[in-house]
Amino acid sequence: MSKLSEIDTWLAENFSALLAEHQVPGAAIAVFSNGEVIDHAAGVLNKNTGVESTVDSVFQIGSITKVWTTTLAMQLVDEGRLDLDKPVREYLPEFSLSDDEAASRITVRQLTCHTSGFEGDIFTDTGQGDDCVAKLVATLSDVPQLFQPGEMFSYNNAGYCVLGRIVEVLRGKSYDDCLRDHLFTPLGLTHAATGPYDAIRYRAAIGHLQPKPDDEPVAAPAWALTRSNVPAGSHLAMRPRDLLTFVRMHLNEGRADDGTQVLRPETARAMWERQVELPYLGLMGGAWGLGWMIFDWDGGPVIGHDGGTIGQSAFLRVVPGSNVAVALLTNGGKPLHLYLDVFRKVLGDLAGVEVPALPEPNAAEAPADPSRYVGEYSSQVADIVVTQDEEGGLWLERTMKGTFADLGSAPEKTRLLGYKGDTLVAEHDGLGLHMPHAFVGDDGTGRALFVHTGRADRRVTR
Repeated sequence: MSKLSEIDTWLAENFSALLAEHQVPGAAIAVFSNGEVIDHAAGVLNKNTGVESTVDSVFQIGSITKVWTTTLAMQLVDEGRLDLDKPVREYLPEFSLSDDEAASRITVRQLTCHTSGFEGDIFTDTGQGDDCVAKLVATLSDVPQLFQPGEMFSYNNAGYCVLGRIVEVLRGKSYDDCLRDHLFTPLGLTHAATGPYDAIRYRAAIGHLQPKPDDEPVAAPAWALTRSNVPAGSHLAMRPRDLLTFVRMHLNEGRADDGTQVLRPETARAMWERQVELPYLGLMGGAWGLGWMIFDWDGGPVIGHDGGTIGQSAFLRVVPGSNVAVALLTNGGKPLHLYLDVFRKVLGDLAGVEVPALPEPNAAEAPADPSRYVGEYSSQVADIVVTQDEEGGLWLERTMKGTFADLGSAPEKTRLLGYKGDTLVAEHDGLGLHMPHAFVGDDGTGRALFVHTGRADRRVTR
């Protein structure tokens, strides 16, 4: 029996039970190895309807969409119509931020690897029309610059909306049409949807939320985030097998299964090259390529991306050296723990990759000078206040704003504990996860300039 056949048997025997253990209402998974694909599904797509999940059910892939958006951009690079190192304004003369000088210097490459430096969680609803991305980009003129372009990494959804708009302008068509014409069709995808009007043609999952950490997941009040953010990952949905068809193209030097050259071989490989190193965050990769996350795991390197929308979570990991890939799509509960249980087994057996454990507090790494971290930090997503109690302990309180507050996120206060150097972890977050918070930079007085959780929130003075 081949290793893939053994994994097939293991999933048949364990996948459903693992969903139940981690309160995941429904999920589907596909595994690629040695030129073959297996897939499995379990649970329900919607607890209100009881419709069962199948291997052909479509789930939102969230921010994994960013790899698709980068691929669309790289096709234009192959055609000689886009230069990654030219300023965005070369293609979008109207591109504007609150810091005009910074906006004039931001390059296309910096959009792909989250180093443009402007605040990126902008989810303004600009309607359902094909002009929604253009309208969103036009609203960015008052968005603040967190740091100079190219200085560091900070995850940026709005940056990907700008990248998607560049694709639209150069192609002369909507982002959704670009996906269908330049990726869905040449790849031969059969179960992929650019939005709800497509997704309704299939067995489509809806996300589930837990009002309180110990509550049972309940169906979310909405299927998706705003259409204006489609290039960043607000709508794209598909079955896991079709997601792996896209991945196989990247593994096969840019060729689709039928031999169609979707990307040049050197372009596909270039997307895996390190562009920027990340602060030590424990959960995210150690670096970012062009669209891809890069994980420095034992047995790797591993590339991939994760995605999260309203109650749906997606996980994609690829081991180019072993020609192995796994896609897991879920609709609520505690998906991170499901991901760990499944990917440790699958990647360990098929590729010899060791998936790291979740971050845990380390008393030996307790901060020597808590005053470096105390203060207020802010973004358009949340306000963060770090305080020190009488015993010297550090506490972090996060108050969500905008779209995230509208989803019912209450203020959270948790103790910060030592983990690794200037990266501390939350004592708890209700999901059994000790979320890492990296305190980086210097405000000129020895205090951290940013608290970084993948996104950099800047210190503010009230």
